Amino acid sequence: MTTKSEAIISIKPLGFMWPTTNPFLFCAHHLDDYPAGNEEMGPAASLAGREMGQDFTPKDGWRMYHGRKVPGFPVHPHRGFETITIVRTGMVDHSDSHGQAGRYGKGDVQWMTAGAGLQHSEMFPLLNMDSGNPAELFQLWLNLPKAKKFAEPHFKMLWSEDIPIYKTSDKNGKLTEINVITGSIGHITALAAAPDSWAADPDNKVAVWTIKMEADGQWIIPPAGDGVNRIIYFHHGSSIEINGTAVSSKLAIELKSDRELIITNGISECQLLLLQGKPINEPVVQYGPFVMNSQTEIQQAMTDYRKTEFGGWPWPMHEMVHPRSRGRFAKYRDGSEEIR
Repeated sequence: MTTKSEAIISIKPLGFMWPTTNPFLFCAHHLDDYPAGNEEMGPAASLAGREMGQDFTPKDGWRMYHGRKVPGFPVHPHRGFETITIVRTGMVDHSDSHGQAGRYGKGDVQWMTAGAGLQHSEMFPLLNMDSGNPAELFQLWLNLPKAKKFAEPHFKMLWSEDIPIYKTSDKNGKLTEINVITGSIGHITALAAAPDSWAADPDNKVAVWTIKMEADGQWIIPPAGDGVNRIIYFHHGSSIEINGTAVSSKLAIELKSDRELIITNGISECQLLLLQGKPINEPVVQYGPFVMNSQTEIQQAMTDYRKTEFGGWPWPMHEMVHPRSRGRFAKYRDGSEEIR
């Protein structure tokens, strides 16, 4: 059996922002037990004692983030990378500077290529007025290579009903289920990535998988080859073993990717997030919402944003939310619409 030093590169604790490996830039886990909503789809609760506009303290089990009436992230710009937003519970309302919009949740994934630049808002409408509004989501930032930094902005939905699921059982019949958001495993290949993404080329071995293992189950992570970064986030459960090394919950484990690794679960169901990919071997310079290859390009991004606002803001509110009566939908730049 592979020894600990051969299987595990590093183990780090999970905070609000989780450690990442190239080509991923950022991973945040949002977990908020929101109360019932009010008429404006904000919390029907006092906001006293919160640092409004910058509320990242989980007071009473939830946060307003940059929202002042509705939780979430009002209009802000991006350039030079992609966001992948995985919503497990609750809803997110998307609006952007190209007039695109959507409401998604219940396992849906939004994939947005900022590319040359756009503005968008991501709000968390509290739709239930008679009960609580629990919300859980992951947001990932996936870098773009220099050749794609100025790609045409793009967004697409990966609806939960369409995301393929890989299922496998161990010798005792214990089930492991993997939602294959991008990448492939066994006979399962994910839906197409955004066209200019690093993940669009299978040779880059990019994988985003959410994983659920039954108690006392075992799963073998297949090898991805040399030169691939791989990290798993153990965010729900009691304990696991990786090639015989015990690992407790709330940890990020960077793994070798050129060999099979055996994960053995403990006494309760566990949930993992796996990210992997070949690194983009280029300089990374980040300033807030801009990720480029040089400081000069960052300064140009700031200048371009001041001049153009990346298309402006065609919506009536910075904290844009859609009507409470709307279900899951996506409206695209060409006028087409998907309704779920």
